[in-house]
Amino acid sequence: MSRGFDIPFARDGSVRFLPWIVALMVYLAGLALAGALLLDAALDDWSRGVSGVMTVELPPAATEQAGDIAVAPVVALLQATPGVASVKLLPRAAVAKLVEPWLGTGQAIAALALPQLIDVRIDPAHRPDFAALRAKLATAAPGAVLDDARLRFDRLFDLGMSIEVMTVVILVLIGIAAVLTTVFATRAGLAVHQNVIEILHILGARDSYIARQFARHALGLGLRGGVTGLVLAAATLALLGHAAAAAAILGPGLRLVPAITLLPWQWSVLVLVPIAAAAITYFTALATVHGALARMP
Repeated sequence: MSRGFDIPFARDGSVRFLPWIVALMVYLAGLALAGALLLDAALDDWSRGVSGVMTVELPPAATEQAGDIAVAPVVALLQATPGVASVKLLPRAAVAKLVEPWLGTGQAIAALALPQLIDVRIDPAHRPDFAALRAKLATAAPGAVLDDARLRFDRLFDLGMSIEVMTVVILVLIGIAAVLTTVFATRAGLAVHQNVIEILHILGARDSYIARQFARHALGLGLRGGVTGLVLAAATLALLGHAAAAAAILGPGLRLVPAITLLPWQWSVLVLVPIAAAAITYFTALATVHGALARMP
């Protein structure tokens, strides 16, 4: 008999594949959930960063004097707009700093006709009427471009939400696959141990006792596979994080691979994945055995 069991599960080869399938499912579920958590945190950071930011771009002026004249009415218009908290004209050096990662430094930028940028901070609770503001800017400074970062973020947010919904669907499908796999393995085990089950019935064992034997065995297999899958997922995330750090050849502000850093509470959520997998295997096996024994004569 298996240690702690009245059914010889140790000689049952029908469920030996179950821990590896659970490990694969937990691995995939862990990576999908980690990606969703990272995406949600990134969207939250971006939302806070762009909620009160707006930029007005003026075409390059032919001369510095002409630039001063063109900027003055635009600044006055912005300052008089309800919902605008502050207006700041970015100096040429600051604008040049923004394009340095792509164009480099030196004479190339010095000779380049750069647009004039006005940094505008707005009140998120009382946002301006952007349609009316664009119309006024077109009159005050033809060619001016009003760039509301929030509009771009809304489209990005919709994409992020779509990805998160897809992640939930993937997790549900993985859960369904785990249930079906456990049902198949449990039914195979019932067929293998049918003679032992009949002897236990003769000795007076109830169906609930036999079902708990199978459920406990499935729980152990599920926990073993779940822990293995979580360890593999954590190792993969660590490797991806190392790759992200190594790919930051242009500095932390410009990465070829996004940073992958999970907070402690996010790791706590990932730890729940193998626990959920073990619970699925336990209750699925319990229900499967109950149902099968109820149909036996």
